[in-house]
Amino acid sequence: MKFTTTLLATSALIGAGTFAFADAHGNMANEMTLVSWGGAYQASQDKAYLQPYLENNPGVTGVWDESSNEAVAKLRAMNEAGNITWDLVDVVAADAIRLCDEGLAMEIDADEMLADAPDGTPASEDFGDLLVSDCFIPQIVYSTTFGYRTDMVGDTPPTKICDVFDLEAYPGKRALEKRPINNMEWALLCDGVAKDEVYDVLATPEGQEKALAKLDTIKDNVIWWSAGADTPQLLADGEVVMGSTYNGRLFSVIEEQKQPVAMLWDAQVFDLDGWIIPAGLPADRLARVKDFVKFATDTQRLADQSQYISYGPARLSSAPMVGKHADLGIDMAPHMPTDPKNATNTFLYNYEFWADYRDDIDAKFQAWLAQ
Repeated sequence: MKFTTTLLATSALIGAGTFAFADAHGNMANEMTLVSWGGAYQASQDKAYLQPYLENNPGVTGVWDESSNEAVAKLRAMNEAGNITWDLVDVVAADAIRLCDEGLAMEIDADEMLADAPDGTPASEDFGDLLVSDCFIPQIVYSTTFGYRTDMVGDTPPTKICDVFDLEAYPGKRALEKRPINNMEWALLCDGVAKDEVYDVLATPEGQEKALAKLDTIKDNVIWWSAGADTPQLLADGEVVMGSTYNGRLFSVIEEQKQPVAMLWDAQVFDLDGWIIPAGLPADRLARVKDFVKFATDTQRLADQSQYISYGPARLSSAPMVGKHADLGIDMAPHMPTDPKNATNTFLYNYEFWADYRDDIDAKFQAWLAQ
């Protein structure tokens, strides 16, 4: 997979102004509604992207909406109603592919709309194979993985993903995301399916039932989450012994909040997150969004975000600029999901599979939850 090559190149590197767009009349809107995920991730975007942009553009305002987990459904509804109220939406790669295929996201010419790298490398080369959709502007490489309470696991802390399914060794509640993605893959891995066969198996009704049967073994001990901030809070409150969420959220609860939590990196699922521009924006709003996006996705801005959260920047030129945490002063490279010590056993998320199968498997998963 091309994604793997670019991600590993980014891993190796991490280990080791203003722009003007305007419509035909020279007008740019002075307000933007940006959609993201809330919590520590949105805060990192605000500090690295939005606040510097607003400082450079007096009179412009930006408002955050924390609805990215519902982006596909809400954009479908907005399109049907003919009322697009969002200007820029942060989504995972699979959702970007779905929105692009449905004509709900605008196609992007990376070299025309995005800034070159400082050495003049065109944006299309700097982002490389992470441009997985004609409508997708990557920001970060992240992973979904598990955190666990160090004071609730006894003398033998969990080291393998399948420890999540071991209620005898690690009794207590788990936190899992209220969707099939990642949960189905981990269930199949822990039911004996080889890593390179997981998506072949999951494409079949029998494979889907196999995954749900494995999840059944812990279902009564699961607290289901919808927002990325849920698991860190559940861990901090001691309501769960272990739970899945995005690695940057766990970094925050461990390093910033100093909670008795540790990372379980085994079978972490690599994925991409980035922007889409909703199709059909009025010219003045589109002009403002293009101006912001060019600024917010340049080499410096993507590197700046890593000062606040442990996600790998999507540009190769940003990776060597990953330094210390802005407040804690600790080196950020060892906390990245792509750091070699953390990436000894990873699972590559298949965004194309989920773009194709998401609606069908979602329906089956939600029916299973209701049983």
